[in-house]
Amino acid sequence: MGQAMADKGKIVLSTEPSNNGLERFGFRHEHGSVHMARTMMLNELSSLLDYVSVPSSASSVYVHAVEEDNCLGKRSVRTRSLSMKHLRALYALDPQKPVFRSLRYFWHRDPAGRPMLACLCAYVRDPLLRTSAPFVMKLMDGQVFSREALEEYLEKQFPGRFSKSTLRSTARNLASTWTQSGHLAGRAKKIRSRATATAGSVAYALFLGFLTGARGTMLFETEYIKLLDCSFETAVELAESASRKGWIVFKRIGNVFEVLFPTLLTEQEMEWVREQN
Repeated sequence: MGQAMADKGKIVLSTEPSNNGLERFGFRHEHGSVHMARTMMLNELSSLLDYVSVPSSASSVYVHAVEEDNCLGKRSVRTRSLSMKHLRALYALDPQKPVFRSLRYFWHRDPAGRPMLACLCAYVRDPLLRTSAPFVMKLMDGQVFSREALEEYLEKQFPGRFSKSTLRSTARNLASTWTQSGHLAGRAKKIRSRATATAGSVAYALFLGFLTGARGTMLFETEYIKLLDCSFETAVELAESASRKGWIVFKRIGNVFEVLFPTLLTEQEMEWVREQN
């Protein structure tokens, strides 16, 4: 999950992450995708994080909440188990993983940013969501979204991998996820809309970029920041807001930026970050 790639002077979303040790932070590079069966499950995630209110809760607590306490209100043991499997694939649900631990940190502090926070976390863990991002992000504001066009796009990325019915359901699930995140709007007829960036979602996007090795101004040009649908200037303003709230440390002297995350990483994890560099 490297930084965004440069193309003719522009930053474009990468679709194929490199496997360079980021799994220990919570990034996921396995084949397969929750979106072949479900969306990013924003409502279920919200219900689960409300139910498991202690951020430091172990992974087993989330399993018990879903499978034993049935906090999601599922009708059968099988659907409880499947929901847990999908949620863990999308979000890790493990406080030992910085990607999830930081999601919970900003989730509690920035309720308005939750849709984007969930999207960012799912993005670093779900390959088909990453693959579909360039298709959605290139649409102009107000442009009609075509599910059939997304199906064709996915088929070009993975020739012959999916049946027509699987392509159709996967594209439908992806469209729902991009609607939940705010990148699309509408029901039967969806159009491209501008997602809402917040101080928490910008801080989380910067953190993800930091884990992959971006530093300074490059932190504001990663694929994660691009997903926020905001300008460079707006991202900087929101980072300054996050810094004033004490969520991150952001220092700016002219065109020189420094962004640090002292509350989000352990000493061991900082050593891993240094190894990444």
